[in-house]
Amino acid sequence: MQQPITTSPAFLRQPSGPATRDDLACAQDLRDTLEAYADRCVGMAANMIGEHKRIIVFNDELTDRIMTMFNPEIIEKDSPYQTEEGCLSLKSRRETTRFETIRVRYQDRRFKEHTANFSGWTAQIIQHEIDHCNGVLI
Repeated sequence: MQQPITTSPAFLRQPSGPATRDDLACAQDLRDTLEAYADRCVGMAANMIGEHKRIIVFNDELTDRIMTMFNPEIIEKDSPYQTEEGCLSLKSRRETTRFETIRVRYQDRRFKEHTANFSGWTAQIIQHEIDHCNGVLI
């Protein structure tokens, strides 16, 4: 079910706790909310809908499908660059440093662990959403 977007910087700056199987409904709400904002948003973290859980959803540009990650963690990063990003939870665009290529360890909906490499636009989205999980605002 689509949820309202959280805009409180104090709330968004709090790091999120680990996600468990009990959080599958939250992941579905997150996906539904992303789909509702598809015209202006390509990724979301659970704290953006009021849940301090390490769950992200994003549009994977390679498959053009929405991907869900539980407990994502960037374990390698390469080739930093400067960019400007916006966020549904914030009013303005801001400058930030991102990495062209990242390696992410995460769990899927069955909580099976995966490690995958991402680059370009998809890597940038993932970095933004993992920052949300860590309580980091751009």
